[in-house]
Amino acid sequence: MAELKIDALVFDVLGTLVDEPAGLRAGIRALDPSTGPSAVPSLDAPGTERLLLLWQRHIEREQRRILDGDRPYLPSDALDREAARLVAEAAGVRDPVAVEELAGAARRLPPWPDTVAGLARLAGRFPLIGLSNASRTALLELNAHAGLRWHQALSAEDARAYKPDPAVYRLAVTVAGRPPERLLMVAAHAWDLRGAQALGLRTAYVARPVGDPPAPSDRFDLYAEDLADLARQLELPQGE
Repeated sequence: MAELKIDALVFDVLGTLVDEPAGLRAGIRALDPSTGPSAVPSLDAPGTERLLLLWQRHIEREQRRILDGDRPYLPSDALDREAARLVAEAAGVRDPVAVEELAGAARRLPPWPDTVAGLARLAGRFPLIGLSNASRTALLELNAHAGLRWHQALSAEDARAYKPDPAVYRLAVTVAGRPPERLLMVAAHAWDLRGAQALGLRTAYVARPVGDPPAPSDRFDLYAEDLADLARQLELPQGE
């Protein structure tokens, strides 16, 4: 730890601080099958999981197409609406109001149990920067709904890209005004941390049930069970 000198923490939001699948499941379950064809079955647990996977795969595929230059940039709001239409159609729901309500579920994501207290504890020592693929508007609502505390919240929309594009991580470096190696990127997704590493940021993996766990070849600076564990590790002497 003596060589880890950090001036600010940069946090991924979706999956790392909020339980994205839980929020989307709630939105999917709220769909009213009675607004669709009469043959539509109720949304049981397997049906909900199938629709959740349909949503997740659409978002992942379309963000990749944007990163690859196969599609013009669209903010997360637009992609969420596309996913909501696909899911609603698969559920037999045609009501535009229900579709729009489902799209909004992507902004009503519950925090993990340790998130709010963990951020408050860390904010007493470090500037906290949120760095999310969520659009500016979505990020505002996410922060408010989950009670997230930031000194600065940055959206990938400002770079017109999505993580792991280097331009997104560069937003945090620019705002912090510090060398990349003085920033610690915190995420539950190994792919996200690899993207930050490529730009020179230090990295901390926080385990979550829905994250992307590290591969055997990954070498991150810190590995934490949760935000409380991360705070404990960061409160060790840093050789300043």
